[in-house]
Amino acid sequence: WIPRQTATTLYVELRFTMMECAGLNQRHCKETFNLYYYQSDSDEATPTYPPWMENPYTKVATIAADHLLRRDIERRDGERRTNLKLLRIQALRGAGLYLAFQSQGTCMALLAVRVFYRKCPPIRRNFAFFPETIPHSLVEQAQGVCVENAMTPPGEPSKTPSMLCGEDGQWVGQPASSCVCRPGYEAGDGDMRCRACPSGHFKGSSGSTGCTSCPANSNTLIPGSAYCPCLPGYDRADSDPPHAACTRPPSAPRLPVSQLNDTTVTLEWSEPQERGGRGDLTYTVLCSNCGPTGTSKRLASSCSQCDDSVLYRPAQFGLTQRRVNIWGLRPQTMYMFTIQSLNGISAVSQSEPASVRLNVTTSRDVPPPVSGVRRAAASETSLSLEWTVPLLQNQYQILDYELRYSQRAAEEVGQWQYVASRSSSVVLSGLQRATPYQVQVRARSQVGYGPFSSTRTFSTLPDGMSPSQLAVTSILVSMVILLLVAAAIVGVIFYR
Repeated sequence: WIPRQTATTLYVELRFTMMECAGLNQRHCKETFNLYYYQSDSDEATPTYPPWMENPYTKVATIAADHLLRRDIERRDGERRTNLKLLRIQALRGAGLYLAFQSQGTCMALLAVRVFYRKCPPIRRNFAFFPETIPHSLVEQAQGVCVENAMTPPGEPSKTPSMLCGEDGQWVGQPASSCVCRPGYEAGDGDMRCRACPSGHFKGSSGSTGCTSCPANSNTLIPGSAYCPCLPGYDRADSDPPHAACTRPPSAPRLPVSQLNDTTVTLEWSEPQERGGRGDLTYTVLCSNCGPTGTSKRLASSCSQCDDSVLYRPAQFGLTQRRVNIWGLRPQTMYMFTIQSLNGISAVSQSEPASVRLNVTTSRDVPPPVSGVRRAAASETSLSLEWTVPLLQNQYQILDYELRYSQRAAEEVGQWQYVASRSSSVVLSGLQRATPYQVQVRARSQVGYGPFSSTRTFSTLPDGMSPSQLAVTSILVSMVILLLVAAAIVGVIFYR
């Protein structure tokens, strides 16, 4: 009794020899034999059961020899040729079967019988695993599963991997599979498995892409990471993708400047030293009313938020430029303005936005605008400037001056350079040669800064040109012009 196991098709391989009938002198001799089988669910056969006849036995085939042996020819054993036949028994249903061989008169020797079935071995392909499969027909469709750490991509319909197993025990074609490596894993050994991203690397989505190094200011020590956590002090905004670099809030604005005109003030400042690694830098201006002037010392805690009568242009929040006009302030009042730097990380940061404060006191007693700004001397890399001391109509005195300058082509407030001076003159050094600079000056008294003067433009000298050489050149040019005018007049007189 031969157990069938899960196969429905069995193969029977026969190796035999057979004598030709001509040499046997037998009347009923055929150079063939028959193969039968009988199915049963258990080993139930006896010498008399089942009956030795074609029914209940089922005939498989009549087998003929390809090579016959002749009695009258002596052959050595090594020269004796055997026959090899392969037969197939299909559509088996019982738990096992018996095989029976029927000789038809000839002399034959059955040397070997091998019964087997064919199966496709386990295989990994396209990130899917297909188990051992026994074909039950010409081709058998095998069902597989995604390998470990593989999945169907989100948004795609889930489809069970499948592949065809041929009746010869060989896999046919390529599998139908939607399996891909999950986030944190990449392809390994071709398409046979998914391996974890090593430390310091990540893979943010499923698919065929490989692992990449952690972006700036992030790292991971855990293999198989789908993202890299930010280092301390850094973060990602809610709108940042997992592969974005980690950034941090910007530093405080620099060099704040106020220009007061009665109850209107203009605030200007320079860009922070550190933008935090982002491009979405904005500013917010906060206003605090610290009460009327005359208090010698006032704490910031005693200030209250400005009411709705204070207006801002272009805006109070989300400023992208470094200038804001504020009006609606009360006269003779002390205000504290806080200028905050913000970016996309500020909303998720645990710390307060970096800021700079500026105290402004509204008063008509601030110094008047400085006038008479002029150039006293110049060189290729410096300008010596002076101006007229403004006259104060009150009991206060000029404490110092603040001068700001920039190249004439630079119009943004962030490109102003500031210089303080206790006298009505200053020397600007480190300038570029033959370059025009625009200059403004304002005075400060005990009540604060006055407005800036009107803009004046002064140029540095070209290479090798001193002030005396400029004067001589100007005189020569003037003389040439006078000579040309005189010659024109004489020519007109003679013509008449």
